[in-house]
Amino acid sequence: MMPDRFLQQVRPFLKTVGWNISLLCIGSLLAAIGVNGILVPHHFVSGGVTGIALIVHYIFPPLPVGLLYALANVPLFLAGWFFVSRRFFFYSIIGTLIFSAALQWVQVPVPVPVQDKMLAALLAGLILGAGSGIILKSLVSSGGTDILSVILLRHSSIRLGTTLLTFNSLLLVVAALLFTLEDALYTLVYLFVSARVIDLVVTGFSQRKAVFIISPRWRSISPRILNEIHRGVTILHGQGGFSEQEQHILYTVVTFRELASVKRIVHSEDPAAFVVVSDTNEVMGNRIGNQPHW
Repeated sequence: MMPDRFLQQVRPFLKTVGWNISLLCIGSLLAAIGVNGILVPHHFVSGGVTGIALIVHYIFPPLPVGLLYALANVPLFLAGWFFVSRRFFFYSIIGTLIFSAALQWVQVPVPVPVQDKMLAALLAGLILGAGSGIILKSLVSSGGTDILSVILLRHSSIRLGTTLLTFNSLLLVVAALLFTLEDALYTLVYLFVSARVIDLVVTGFSQRKAVFIISPRWRSISPRILNEIHRGVTILHGQGGFSEQEQHILYTVVTFRELASVKRIVHSEDPAAFVVVSDTNEVMGNRIGNQPHW
């Protein structure tokens, strides 16, 4: 009985860990292909700690990028321990080791047949952005500025891609001084695309929509949203600026896929209803929240 009970308790944990490690391996493989297959052959500089490792590698070629990346992450591990969570800290160590190994083992030549530097920069942004986004989507970090980005997201609500783009812009100034301005500008294109893809992968596909509905038929619209879509509705009290009549405003937050159903319900009840739909940066909540739980 004891082993069975122990397995029932441990199995969900092992399943979660296995899923996160799998995503981490996939994301690290994609990122390593982007670094060794595109960035290094075109002499681009990456962002964050990877960029620092590449700059040192370009100056001192015998030093491997994977080793430099692992060593540069030590101070960031301490920040993750104090400002994020113990789980995130230990996952980050595992993630850094896996990513460093991927950088070391996925060596050139990688078959990425793109010669034009602009196209190479765009492709690098797509590949590394997707890889980094998958890593962060796994609730794990591969180290580097990912740790800094998660800290700022949790404590200042600064989006992941924004942090990376700002930090990396400073790194580009150094790269332009050490190498050529042209390579630095191509790298800027890559970093911009990568930042947008990271935001898309981490939060874009789980984007929530805030919906305001003003209608005299609010009493019939509200229960239909509650019962058919199973989303909460808040009733706000307002007043018309011109008519000075009291208004009841329905406020709800739904997923992108549920938005069409909300509009269908409102239109069927009141075709003349005034509806405002807006994007949300992040939503916290048990059923509708889209914040990663690092």
